[in-house]
Amino acid sequence: MTADQILSHHLVAFGNNDLDEIMKDYTEESIVFAEKGVVSGIEAIREFFTEMFLMIPSGSEFEMMHMNVVLNVSHIIWSSKSSTADIPFGTDTFVFEQDKIRFHTVSAYLK
Repeated sequence: MTADQILSHHLVAFGNNDLDEIMKDYTEESIVFAEKGVVSGIEAIREFFTEMFLMIPSGSEFEMMHMNVVLNVSHIIWSSKSSTADIPFGTDTFVFEQDKIRFHTVSAYLK
């Protein structure tokens, strides 16, 4: 799979709040860098996304403001608004290895 394909799968799964599908993009060696610190391993990443889905439930307003994919790295800038969170600016960077997300950074400004 290409980086574009993995990212597309990830974004669709995230938009649908499909936890099982989103977890297909990660491995036990995957690492997510987030506001609360380093999240590693399948179970910890699953918990991370469970919390994210509370802030950005399926059907939330979501705007992709910027997306670049170069080789095995992708960077996105986005905004979202739901009944539980107003996020005027969010950014993620993904590093892909062997058809999976190996490293993922996420940062968001919450109003």
